[in-house]
Amino acid sequence: MTDNPLLGLTGLPPFSMIRPEHVEPALDAILAECRARVAQLLTDNTTYSWANLVQPIEDVEDKLSRAWSPVGHMNSVMNSEALRTVYNACLPKLSEYGTEMGQNEALYQAYKQIADGPEYARLDTAQRKIIDNAIRDFRLSGIALDPAQRKRYKALMQELSSVQAKFEENLLDATNAWKLQITDKARLAGLPDSAIGLAKQTAEREAMDGWVFNLEFPSYYPVLTYADDRELRREVYTAYVTRASDEGPNAGKWDNGPLMEQLLALRHEAAQLLGFANYAERSIETKMAQSTDQVMKFLSDLAERSLPKAREDLDAVRKFAREQHNADNLESWDISYYSEKLRQHQYAISQEELKPYFPETRVLPGMFAVVQRLYGLQIREVPCIDTWHPSVRFYEIHDAAGKLRGQFYLDLYARPHKRGGAWMDDCIARRMTASGPQTPVAYLTCNFSPPIGNDPALFTHDEMITLFHEFGHGLHHMLTQVDYAGVSGISGVAWDAVELPSQFMENWCWEREALDLIAGHYQTGEPLPQQLYERMQAARNFQSAMQMVRQLEFSIFDFRIHREFDPAKGGRVYEILDEVRQQVAVMKPASFNRFPHSFSHIFAGGYAAGYYSYKWAEVLSADAFSAFEEAGIFDRATGERFLTAILERGGSREPMELFIDFRGREPTIDALLRHSGLAA
Repeated sequence: MTDNPLLGLTGLPPFSMIRPEHVEPALDAILAECRARVAQLLTDNTTYSWANLVQPIEDVEDKLSRAWSPVGHMNSVMNSEALRTVYNACLPKLSEYGTEMGQNEALYQAYKQIADGPEYARLDTAQRKIIDNAIRDFRLSGIALDPAQRKRYKALMQELSSVQAKFEENLLDATNAWKLQITDKARLAGLPDSAIGLAKQTAEREAMDGWVFNLEFPSYYPVLTYADDRELRREVYTAYVTRASDEGPNAGKWDNGPLMEQLLALRHEAAQLLGFANYAERSIETKMAQSTDQVMKFLSDLAERSLPKAREDLDAVRKFAREQHNADNLESWDISYYSEKLRQHQYAISQEELKPYFPETRVLPGMFAVVQRLYGLQIREVPCIDTWHPSVRFYEIHDAAGKLRGQFYLDLYARPHKRGGAWMDDCIARRMTASGPQTPVAYLTCNFSPPIGNDPALFTHDEMITLFHEFGHGLHHMLTQVDYAGVSGISGVAWDAVELPSQFMENWCWEREALDLIAGHYQTGEPLPQQLYERMQAARNFQSAMQMVRQLEFSIFDFRIHREFDPAKGGRVYEILDEVRQQVAVMKPASFNRFPHSFSHIFAGGYAAGYYSYKWAEVLSADAFSAFEEAGIFDRATGERFLTAILERGGSREPMELFIDFRGREPTIDALLRHSGLAA
């Protein structure tokens, strides 16, 4: 075992050395070590303290998370059959260990002894929060259940982790399976040069003639937005919205339908075992929201405010298509196309026109300059770091005093065998060790268009917003000053507050002063022209109400399927989705649309009965940014306050307390409505 690169990790993961055959032996060894350590600590002591129980457990579990982190990450960004097999073999083992610790009666009593004894008063705020969270998590792991129920709960957790992984795999396989070759150039009419260039590059990579389109975002999105060929739009739309379902070109091959039913049933049973009425109740137990009624009221209220304007948005597209393009009876694959035409007609601006001003070579240094102005941080690239793909880069963050605060990997481009979407994940958590603080390390992953030919990668403004969003999550993870892994960075942060730092960062993508740092023409270096900036600002809330109701549709759908699940009736996934659409949607999608089959946020990720978090946290982020609107968007004192009150505190205190520390009051919805163009 001595040559296993996953054992005895001290620095960054040695990605090039990690092989699928290393994974299971390493995990087995570390889990055995964890179990033995916990048993030994419980036996060696009768009076428990932070030093003789909590700290040593954190030390050994840090080994576990550091070994598993690169494995889980590689499974997402360079998926292969061999890696997938061992990854899936390990998931039940991890789940079993987690539930076993959560149901360890002696361990629970030891934590209770610390919580109820004199030691608790001597602990600092972050340590007390870890003890409080642990007591809560014992309860949520079924510590109070009888032996038969505990056994059932453990089985449910293992099955859930396996089914969620299968959902994600089906989606990845279905996304990778479809491609469309085009050899008649006339069919590409309307598509921007960058999209045609990418399709040509994809064809060359696949050793095919002509142009090849696939279901990666940079490939399919321009087709739906710009292609004049309606049949081409319909074909690509159909393939995209039927992925992993019983409809479309690969109908039934990777169908997630049965898995959705299974997941809802498993979650419901687990929640009821713990004494909750449904999984939505269980979900908010670790969130800011106080009740499921409060969440539904929040979402319904936003929907009521947004619907009239959203209907106007859609009517405007239909009227424009009819009057200017003689197009009636718009279908789902027509909306993006005519919306883009309307945007250009009204504001003379398109995402494509902005792309030359957002080359990666300018956007990245510009984003780092924004962070330097706000928080006094220096960010620089470090060459020759071992990564999982040649296009991945590595950076370090230092504070004004030159102290290393964090490090991150940046994986920007879409490619085969890489999960879609964008995300931040933690590689290494900050914690205090015998030799000083452990430097936090993050993975920042996107799926943008790669460079084409000799040009740098050019980003749309939307892609730039995504990059800033993920970097906001990364800063939350890396800038933490908390010394205990359980509540440092994003750990222990209520899930409906975790999007605050990410959505907060997006605001700088709209400010002239910031754009002067971020934007510059990739050929001439010319800054974003003022009239183009003004048109961009004017178009900022173009169809924002339609976008708002779309997000609300996802949020309400997610919350209702978990809140209303009834084992006798099954998931009623499409029945509930239809009801939600009656309530909030303005456009009825095509009958074959199978959106839930690819809704991995809630079926494979951590957002089950929690997708509302995006809107909930948007209230916080808009209100937080309004402090900068009042003081100046680069006001250093306000930046320092946000850094110390929010980014550095991690999950060490309740998010509402931290927000009040920063803002001096509780959040209000006004700023969100104003930013969305919905203010009365």
